Amino acid sequence: MSGLNLDRLTDTPDLGHKRQGSKIIDFLNKDISFSRVKVSDRKKEEFYLELYVLCTAGVDIKSALELIAEEQAKKKDKALIEDIKNKVINGSTLSNAIKDTGYFTSYEYYSLQIGEESGKITLVLKELAGFYQKKIKQRRQIVSALTYPSIVLLASCGAIFFMMNFIVPMFADVFKRFGGDLPVLTKIILNISEGISRYFLVIFFFCSAIVYLLYRQRKKDWFRRVGTNVLLRVPLFGEMIRKIYLARFCHSMTLLLGSKIPLLRSISLIRQMIGFYPIESSLTTIESYILKGDPLHSALSHFPIYHRKMVSLVKVGEEVNQLDGFFDKIAKQYTEDVEYKTSMISSLIEPFMIIFLGLIVGTILIAMYLPLFNLSNTI
Repeated sequence: MSGLNLDRLTDTPDLGHKRQGSKIIDFLNKDISFSRVKVSDRKKEEFYLELYVLCTAGVDIKSALELIAEEQAKKKDKALIEDIKNKVINGSTLSNAIKDTGYFTSYEYYSLQIGEESGKITLVLKELAGFYQKKIKQRRQIVSALTYPSIVLLASCGAIFFMMNFIVPMFADVFKRFGGDLPVLTKIILNISEGISRYFLVIFFFCSAIVYLLYRQRKKDWFRRVGTNVLLRVPLFGEMIRKIYLARFCHSMTLLLGSKIPLLRSISLIRQMIGFYPIESSLTTIESYILKGDPLHSALSHFPIYHRKMVSLVKVGEEVNQLDGFFDKIAKQYTEDVEYKTSMISSLIEPFMIIFLGLIVGTILIAMYLPLFNLSNTI
């Protein structure tokens, strides 16, 4: 996503700069207020994109909001757009109307405010739509990479459960009739099958209780810290997920710094929006480093979640005073790398999952037929 290059678009008179500076001071003195009820990224992307298209076509904001409200299928979505429209009709700016709803983040509001003051609101709408479009695309990449192996894994577990609970007990009855000593592999499989049949309900309720407890703890810091550490250590997927969130971090920095939001405020906003514990927790300490006078690249270098190459590029961006442009370049590199790895993982996972399923099922079948082979050899 290209950054909001509003620095080259805000050549307004001194009076406008003073008014903008006053509003920035007022904004920085206010507490950050994030959405009370979540509006999905998909809905935000559609809203900003439709508003951008209509405004580019020459439709005024009020009429554009009316058209968007008429297209909404759900009552709550229509009520939200109409609420924004009514505020605009009553004299509020679009940025303030969006802020007052409480369903949008502070950086969206502030980006729109900068766009209104600079007369480039359509550019800001386009960039916001592009930001959420890339965020959705990244999420889909994760889903597409995990969907097939998840389906195969579930099918494998289902097949194994069926064999251990229905097929293996049938063979066990046959072995009891013949008597005699069974091979070690067969005994192991029979014991596992008997254990699953006997303790299935106990295992089921125990696993359900663990899942429920983990679900209840999902927002606690300790759980998020442990969960992300485990996730980042997963082969192939861990590094891909790391780069997805780093790309999201860089996209956010591009948007905020390009909108002339101060560095510390940008970091504070991203810390409350990123939703990824290693980055979120590091930004609190990074703020304190910057307040002490350390440059951003030096603060980032204290945390292993940020690649050294990224830190080096940020250092160059600081030296040439083009941080937003360099964050945009870094974000594009990470996005391209994630797209490549997603396609590679999808092609590699399929044969490995088939081999895994074949080994498990093959082991069970061999264990069941070994006694029959031994019996035929003794006859």
